[in-house]
Amino acid sequence: MFEMMNLQKLRYKFHSGKNSKPWYYVKEYVNLHLPTSYLMWRRKHLLEAAKKRDDYGYILQRVDYYNKLDAENLHLDKALWDKKAVCIKDQKMTQQKVYFLDTMEYARAFDGNNKWNLLEGDIIYVEGIPTIVKSRPLNDKNQNSVLLKMDKVRHFIFVKDKIPFTEKIDKAIFRGKIAGKDIRLKFFEQYFGNPRFDMRTIDLIKPEWKGEKISIYDHLAFKYVLALEGNDVASNLKWIMSSNSIAIMPKPTCETWFMEGALKPNYHYIEVKPDLSDMEEKMDYYTSHPDEAQAIIDHAHEYVEQFKDKKREEIISLLVLDKYFKLLK
Repeated sequence: MFEMMNLQKLRYKFHSGKNSKPWYYVKEYVNLHLPTSYLMWRRKHLLEAAKKRDDYGYILQRVDYYNKLDAENLHLDKALWDKKAVCIKDQKMTQQKVYFLDTMEYARAFDGNNKWNLLEGDIIYVEGIPTIVKSRPLNDKNQNSVLLKMDKVRHFIFVKDKIPFTEKIDKAIFRGKIAGKDIRLKFFEQYFGNPRFDMRTIDLIKPEWKGEKISIYDHLAFKYVLALEGNDVASNLKWIMSSNSIAIMPKPTCETWFMEGALKPNYHYIEVKPDLSDMEEKMDYYTSHPDEAQAIIDHAHEYVEQFKDKKREEIISLLVLDKYFKLLK
């Protein structure tokens, strides 16, 4: 048993399916040392050329989704802005380095005297001033939360899944931490021991719940993968939706660059009640209606595709910041 656990840990370490963090840091630190003159020239060139793209209208829609600010809804608390905002050139390294690296990749392409408020971490509240964040709550008063693609090395993973839905194990799988995460704790209290679920925690809450980490590829053997929110969004949702398995989850309460608020229930994912009480019922339905299940998978794949054009993603990121800086001059 001990040897098997060690083998599983070794396999996970070298075949987890996640992005390479060392390679990410190499690329980002190279970007961090590129001359700002080059980055500013590249920004101007990209944004000018973008106007001639066939998908420019779509690009602007994405920009306005992430940055909802406009002259009418911008009510700036100047005292708070003066207290919190800093010039880009004076931005200190964030405690979690990925937030600094992922934002400065684009911010350094602008005049360093532009000011912003950058907030790192899993954010589910709205600041009193326009703020650059990774995540925001889904409500109609979140315009001060301007989204950028942050912590992308962890969150933006897509897979190539060769197993058709109909050939997968007819169960739902979950692996993850649950401490301090109410919906995940509810799930374990409600379903642990149910044979329809392969579920283990990777933190120690109850000894009988604890299990070893498994790779993303191991998850793909199952028809259904739980996408339960943690500190903010469910970070596994992106790779689930790129696979031939189906994400099963309640309606999202927050969103990131992945635009979780734009997802349609039972079209991009299987939606269950907030109390999770209808999970088995929904699984039974889609297992017995494989054509409808495949339609969800196809729609999910189509949704994911929009994030794979690297140049377009760069243009959108630059335009989000361009809009932010112009409004806050």
